[in-house]
Amino acid sequence: MRYQSSSQRIYQGAAVLFLLGYMAIPAAAETIRKPLPRKDSFWGVHLDLHPNDKDTELGAAITEEMLRTFLDRVRPDYVQYDCKGHAGYTGYPSKVGWPSPGIVRDSLAYWRKATREKGIGLYIHYSGVWDTKALEEHPEWARVDAEGKKDKDITSVFGPYVDRLLIPQLKEAISSYDLDGAWVDGECWAAKWDYSAAALDSWKRATGFQEAPRRKEDPHWQEWKQFHRQAFERYLAHWVDALHSWRPEAQLTSNWMYTTLAPKPVVARLDFLSGDYSASNSVDRARLDARYLASTGMPWDLMAWGFDKSRISGWSLKPTVHLQQEAAVVLMQGGGFQVYHTPTRSGYLAPGIIDQLSEVGRFCRERQKWSHKSTSIPQVAVLLSTDSLMELSDALHSPGREYDELQGAVHALLELHYSVDVLAEHQIRDRLAEYPVVVVPNAQRLEDGFRQKLLGYVRQGGSLFLAGEKSARLFPDVLGVALQGSPSKQNAELAAPGGVVNAEGEWQKVELQGARALAWRYPTRDQRKTGDVALSVKPEGEGKIAAAFGPLSAHFYYGHHPALRSLWGQVMQELFPDPAVRVDGPPTVDISLRRAPTGPLTLHLLNRANMPIPERYHFTDFVPPTGPVTVRLRVGRKPGHVRWEPQGDTVRWSWKDGTLSAVVPRLEVHGILVVE
Repeated sequence: MRYQSSSQRIYQGAAVLFLLGYMAIPAAAETIRKPLPRKDSFWGVHLDLHPNDKDTELGAAITEEMLRTFLDRVRPDYVQYDCKGHAGYTGYPSKVGWPSPGIVRDSLAYWRKATREKGIGLYIHYSGVWDTKALEEHPEWARVDAEGKKDKDITSVFGPYVDRLLIPQLKEAISSYDLDGAWVDGECWAAKWDYSAAALDSWKRATGFQEAPRRKEDPHWQEWKQFHRQAFERYLAHWVDALHSWRPEAQLTSNWMYTTLAPKPVVARLDFLSGDYSASNSVDRARLDARYLASTGMPWDLMAWGFDKSRISGWSLKPTVHLQQEAAVVLMQGGGFQVYHTPTRSGYLAPGIIDQLSEVGRFCRERQKWSHKSTSIPQVAVLLSTDSLMELSDALHSPGREYDELQGAVHALLELHYSVDVLAEHQIRDRLAEYPVVVVPNAQRLEDGFRQKLLGYVRQGGSLFLAGEKSARLFPDVLGVALQGSPSKQNAELAAPGGVVNAEGEWQKVELQGARALAWRYPTRDQRKTGDVALSVKPEGEGKIAAAFGPLSAHFYYGHHPALRSLWGQVMQELFPDPAVRVDGPPTVDISLRRAPTGPLTLHLLNRANMPIPERYHFTDFVPPTGPVTVRLRVGRKPGHVRWEPQGDTVRWSWKDGTLSAVVPRLEVHGILVVE
């Protein structure tokens, strides 16, 4: 491929657009309403096709009338349209890379004209680290696996790909179409360990080690993982800084970076954070992702897939109420929401997609005033331990089952109607005193300085729950128990307030030495025999520290047994007897206590009933309403107004001795109790 100067590329790109009948910049630009910046955007649509060499009709069905109809009915703040997918071919006539041979009409030009007329932002979907065509043309740009084989899909972040293709091509696309920014996909989650010559040379210079580990059993495996994570972040910061230096107003993100997949302090100068969560395990996974993103302090959104498939079927559109339930998970944490769809290969947007998105957009807009950019009122913090994740995960930034216990803890607390935030060490370190309770799922490693911070927090009046034997073993000197040997696999029948429940797995045997037992475990359901301590609690300074000595979180994640939930409730009643909010409702109701941007206290209620569950129930078109739901909320002064939004209904309420009691007669998918 012959590379050209920036001026040549921009000139030729504009010439192509002119020949197609669309100039990139209109003559009367001053009359065009400016789109919202991404940090203020709330509702968006993502459309990608991942163009390839087999395409024959890209853009053939694009018409101005279709796009105007779409934008008028859906009313997004922005559209993200395809530019280059994982296959590496562009959907526009690029002079820098490899355009698909199937371009009939320039879809990006049509979308730019339509969005500009409506004052709507236009971003592109662009695949970064994953570029199959680039490696077909330039195999020397590939990352190399541990056996010395060049990857056919994943580029090396140590090589020239970023400077010779990614940066020039993003500049070409942004300038040719006057784009608002780029949503760059296939990045942190696609990057892999690299044994290319450039990577190994960098490893030797950085560490002094002459050999690189090939397996996790080899010496320096942990250093090898961190070396790559830092290298990816340098690559990311490089292209982001290059584009910002060239065009400061370009708004950029790298899909899933600085989220639950890479829970690190934000270093690269991204303008917003974003991620597309599971198409199937949607509501459930978003409950974790949204709570973490809400703690980053960055503008953020989450992307739902507007379609799904079963094991034996192809893709089908999700019913509207299905996506409304997904949206509510995000809205109740203050984030923006977008939905991903694929037009036909010709760019045609089926009426069903437009109908679905217009209804989901209406649902979101009705709640925007009370939800977007709301802030949490701290109640329960659950630690997403970056230190533990980075040590445990043997992927660069695509963890899997490492989050099972974290999600189990979050689920149990939500089913008990606690308002929960999820934070990593760097986020909570200086905010510990804000939270009455901190829960540490089964983290196997905490940096000693942070461990001391947690102990100081407890001694000054905080409550700490170490929800697993690994977490408990990090604090042996303050638990009020003596650890007996090492953890071992045991059958465990737990005596819980809700009945006996099995929680077999790795259990740590302990002997009480100042702590009090909260629950016992037995080898069988015969509780007449001697049991072992399953959970304990002990005062520590002005606060309390509780510990579970087995896989409490994992079992709840995989089973959601009500007796286990009752055991979590017993611990939380001990540690947090007077939360700011109590809700009498079924466990399928999640809550989030927030403050709206305009100031009012808000309590979001989400009805998760009949949510989609992978493998058997991928789609739902009915969320059975629940109610009445009684809420008791600590409010210092008697409110002037209590309303149920977005309906604007007045609810039956009373106030006495600093507590508001209100009754929500009917909860459908999501609603907000607004207290003014």
